[in-house]
Amino acid sequence: MLYRIFLIGLMGSGKTFWSEKIYQQSGIPAYDLDKEIELSEGKTIASIFTEKGEAYFRQKENEVLKSFACKNNFILSTGGGAPCYFDNMDWMNRAGVTIWIDEPINIIVERLKPEKSQRPLIAQVKDEDLPIFFSDMRNNRKQFYSKAKYHLTGKISLENFLEIISPNE
Repeated sequence: MLYRIFLIGLMGSGKTFWSEKIYQQSGIPAYDLDKEIELSEGKTIASIFTEKGEAYFRQKENEVLKSFACKNNFILSTGGGAPCYFDNMDWMNRAGVTIWIDEPINIIVERLKPEKSQRPLIAQVKDEDLPIFFSDMRNNRKQFYSKAKYHLTGKISLENFLEIISPNE
């Protein structure tokens, strides 16, 4: 069976966490798109944003994402904005299975507060403004996220993912 699984959702929704859990259970190799970009560029995402800007980052993100066209059997945690640029969301839907991890805003805020400085899009946002910031971001990105083949919300578990990737096995 061929596995090409793309995890999408807001930053802090647990994409990397769940990709590692799925890997541990299934053996399907897990990749993180931001880490792949950092390897390609030899610098952190924050440095890329600072030195070259968001437009450059989004172009690089698109290139690295599409480099997965020649890979089989993977789980890819995308950056939160990846589905919203170029034809990335449509491409991921053609290339494999897309899963939108849709965690409540309050959970995302609590997860990301301690690591704000490493997140260029929220580094300058005041803690008390994070709920509105993420709510607005979710509303703006929903048109892309909602194109995912699967939408997980509520009590998300490893079993949810395993049912999606191994139906009838």
